[in-house]
Amino acid sequence: MNERTILVTGATAGLGRAVALQLLAAGHRLIGTGRNEAALERLRVEVATDRFLGLRMDVTQPQEIGRAHAETLNWTAGRGVDVLINNAGYAAMGPATDLSDADLRAQFDTNVFGVMNVIRTFVPEMRTRRSGRIVNVSSLAGRMTFPLGGAYHASKYALEALSDALRMELAPFGVEVVVVEPGAIRTEFAGRSLERINEAKRTDSPYAPILRDTAWLERAATAGAQSAETVARGVVRAALAPRPRARSVLAPNGRLLLGLFRVLPTSVTDATLRRATRLTPGQLEL
Repeated sequence: MNERTILVTGATAGLGRAVALQLLAAGHRLIGTGRNEAALERLRVEVATDRFLGLRMDVTQPQEIGRAHAETLNWTAGRGVDVLINNAGYAAMGPATDLSDADLRAQFDTNVFGVMNVIRTFVPEMRTRRSGRIVNVSSLAGRMTFPLGGAYHASKYALEALSDALRMELAPFGVEVVVVEPGAIRTEFAGRSLERINEAKRTDSPYAPILRDTAWLERAATAGAQSAETVARGVVRAALAPRPRARSVLAPNGRLLLGLFRVLPTSVTDATLRRATRLTPGQLEL
């Protein structure tokens, strides 16, 4: 396999870290970015190779993206990256009416605007070379919507739409855009995602009765979860395959689930999901 230079955002933990390690093991040059300098240093020590460049980059900070781009150009002698994997992201969970404008903006700043800022910064070298690939890590949450996750779902729906547009707009320049759609992954992601819910249950939120015990939510969020290493193999395939699919579903029974949501009446899926998330008059004590 020809050596490629690949940049992975959010490379210090969870799925991003697993992807970075697998790409390095396959012999590629890897630029791993993250917000936590201590975590980046641990990764540098762990891999201990000159084929790895760890860069601090918060995708919501344009100046940090610009700085990382400049360092990347220096490391690659002006060539830039062959593959860009946009993995950094998080989920702001909670009832939609409990989320503030600041909550929504923060969700979109990372999962949408941050991704687009990175793409705009790193794609010019790809266009100039007439080659390159962008892998956007979306989710099954970008194709179906569950209660208590509206902000996250909205950000992933937006990412899916932008990826569709980018795929067509960049094709004349030889730049491919592909989307991967994992389901639940066994990482710390689910725990962080419930932080906003933990705040809501301590307030006078009308949803507080079902949020006081979040153990069931954690179980629901991790049901059928795969290991980060398993999902990473799918991301790596999307990054390296000679002719990748425009979309790759990386969840067991994911296509079946998407198919059911497509064919079942909305009233049926709504009722099923309301019961699953305890959104019933009895549970909410209306």
